[in-house]
Amino acid sequence: MKVLVQICRFFVAFTFIFSGFVKLVDPLGSAYKFQEYFGVDVLNLEFLIPYALPFSILLILAEIMLGVMLLVGYLPKFTAWSLLLLITVFLFLTWYSAYYNKVTDCGCFGDAVKLSTWGTFYKNVVLIALILILVWKSKLISPIFSVPIAKWSTFLSFFAFLYITYYVLVHLPIIDFRPYAVGNSIPEGMKFVGQELPPIHDFYLESNDGENLTDKVLADKKALLIIMYNISKSDRDGFTNIKKVTDKALEKGYTVYALSASLNDEFIDIKEEFDLNFDMLFCDETTLKTIIRANPGILTLEEGVVKGKWNWIDADKVKLN
Repeated sequence: MKVLVQICRFFVAFTFIFSGFVKLVDPLGSAYKFQEYFGVDVLNLEFLIPYALPFSILLILAEIMLGVMLLVGYLPKFTAWSLLLLITVFLFLTWYSAYYNKVTDCGCFGDAVKLSTWGTFYKNVVLIALILILVWKSKLISPIFSVPIAKWSTFLSFFAFLYITYYVLVHLPIIDFRPYAVGNSIPEGMKFVGQELPPIHDFYLESNDGENLTDKVLADKKALLIIMYNISKSDRDGFTNIKKVTDKALEKGYTVYALSASLNDEFIDIKEEFDLNFDMLFCDETTLKTIIRANPGILTLEEGVVKGKWNWIDADKVKLN
């Protein structure tokens, strides 16, 4: 039995640590996913949508910290019961998603690993079975080294994870698992391979007069795009920095556009207020949220290849050729 408990312990611990870490480096991605769950078409809890980000951070930290605590053997009984509570919540959400086909990607492993809705549910069924064994035999879970080391490892991990969360929210995710990662080609990502939907299938840029400029932008040798998925939610402090970097880009021969799902009239107000020297193209909001976790954010392209991504706060670090 002791061997079985240790196998369950390490499997569950590494699963929760991995799952928590891939979301920890991109908490906004999880927040967007919870916004879907809270929406009127899913759980109909729209009053919780404004709290999606703090809820996401809290859940991510709980997930990864419980994984660490189980691994090092700190407070085993509390950890096992807490894991059971957490996996029960996950089990319900994934069952709801699969049964009602509401959220096709639950985001359990962030953007790092994609599972089907039923695949995710069955994964949680296996985990809940393993965690029940840990709850039953929690007395067999002992610290790997000693209680003080387990305690301090837990505390230091918590503060390290807090710092990572702060850093990626102020800047950008430290690891980018999305198809728009630096070095990836957007045109290549849009190509069909067999019958499968390509990784990039909703990148479409339209001018104010309805002209499709997708191919033109992707063919440009030097393009700089300002991503604002929703102008009313954009950080207005960022547009002073945006003004500086876009003026510099225009001087260096870059094609510059803003990409947004907002109305052009909203952009005109921003354009006049900050004396911006470029126009806006319409793009789907979900696509823009996927491209970059910043509002506004900065993206540079060379013939459709992503060369750089920055949050507006790092505009002075933008590399222009």
